[in-house]
Amino acid sequence: MYICAMKLEEAIKQTKPFSSEIQKLFINIQLTASHLNCMMSQRLKPFDLSPQQFNVLRILKGKHPDSYSNQEITERMIDKSSNATRIADKLLEKKLITRTANKADRRAVDIRITAKGLALLDEISEQLKREQFVPAGYNEEKARLMNEWLDELRG
Repeated sequence: MYICAMKLEEAIKQTKPFSSEIQKLFINIQLTASHLNCMMSQRLKPFDLSPQQFNVLRILKGKHPDSYSNQEITERMIDKSSNATRIADKLLEKKLITRTANKADRRAVDIRITAKGLALLDEISEQLKREQFVPAGYNEEKARLMNEWLDELRG
């Protein structure tokens, strides 16, 4: 059974009560994030991309046609523990990005998304538009409220 159809206690087989609702909330957010990441991984698998690679491509698309450095990409990534250099190496092998020496700073490199990378993102975006990620009944207003709440939670 998918965890999205279960209450937290069922999903993690919790038999004792949580010490507080705050503890339960923290674990619930972690479980939900893991679930969403797993769903995204499954949807990206046919495109031979990880969620982290997809995130880097979307970051680069936002700057297109200009470039970002590895450090700038890392600052914008959802998973801050990801290794942007390693991810860029994999995307370079797939010809989804280019990497060139920075003319102003020889230690830095400029990373840009390629036409192939842009086309792949368009294809993935079309598929994701057709897929249901949230339960029935969620609408823009509920999403806006949840976004405000999560922004507030992060402080």
